[in-house]
Amino acid sequence: MSNTEPSNDPVRSRRQTISRINNAANRLGYLLWAIAMACFVTAFIIGFKGPLVNVVTACIIAGSILLAPSIIIGYAVKAAERDDLEHGR
Repeated sequence: MSNTEPSNDPVRSRRQTISRINNAANRLGYLLWAIAMACFVTAFIIGFKGPLVNVVTACIIAGSILLAPSIIIGYAVKAAERDDLEHGR
């Protein structure tokens, strides 16, 4: 079997699209966690007020919803690429 370019192979093309979307979700998830940590430190310093606690909670929940599947999908895409390279596809 010959090694095909990702643009000619529909499976690799789709995998590349999924990888780009996954990377964006990963970045956004980590950004939400960073915002949550910054807000938590701020809340710790000025006192835990309602709105700041709500922002921390919302960012942690939204970040977790994005990160949990994103991390798993990232490993799956890398494993599929590695398998393709090992088997000369």
